[in-house]
Amino acid sequence: MKNLITATLMTIVTTVLFGLIYPLAVTGIAQLAFPDKANGQLIKKNGVIIGSRIIGQPFAGSSYFHSRPSAAGAAGYDAGASSASNLGPTNKNLIDRVKGDADKLQAENLGKPVPIDLVTTSASGLDPDISPAAAEFQVPRVARERGLSENQLRTIIAAHTEGRLLGFLGEPRVNVLELNLDLDSRQTNNCPISFSLSRHAGINTS
Repeated sequence: MKNLITATLMTIVTTVLFGLIYPLAVTGIAQLAFPDKANGQLIKKNGVIIGSRIIGQPFAGSSYFHSRPSAAGAAGYDAGASSASNLGPTNKNLIDRVKGDADKLQAENLGKPVPIDLVTTSASGLDPDISPAAAEFQVPRVARERGLSENQLRTIIAAHTEGRLLGFLGEPRVNVLELNLDLDSRQTNNCPISFSLSRHAGINTS
């Protein structure tokens, strides 16, 4: 009987301590210390949430920088189905898809090698960033569509390029959503991005 009482009390104490007090304490500290990160690094436009800095989304318009491909969900960039394709390097479906994407990109920028991240998906399918090389590859198209010089675009890209963490971790990267928003904000006469919350946890643009 004594063991039963001890076990019951221990269950109650640990449930309250680790199931209530600890989560509430961690949540409270996070909201006070870094609320932006704790709330998903959401980005708003005119008071409306249009995306997250850490969750990628697709851009189809030719005047925008495009994200890398996504295998998350049937249409890609489904935050509720984060995953890679899990296809091996010899899988015919993967080879055909990569070749098709590479051919389309090559037609867009003749003679230029296609950066690998523009034809491959990330492990999560929700990568919000592209490499500086992938951004550079798209410069001629975006510059032509927006009536900007390529050097102007490269300056904007450089401003949105983040280096390696602590100087040696990871790779330099460019956040696609922030870059496209900056472009729209600089061109008030250009049609702004049309944002709409998707039925998934992600966000789509037309």
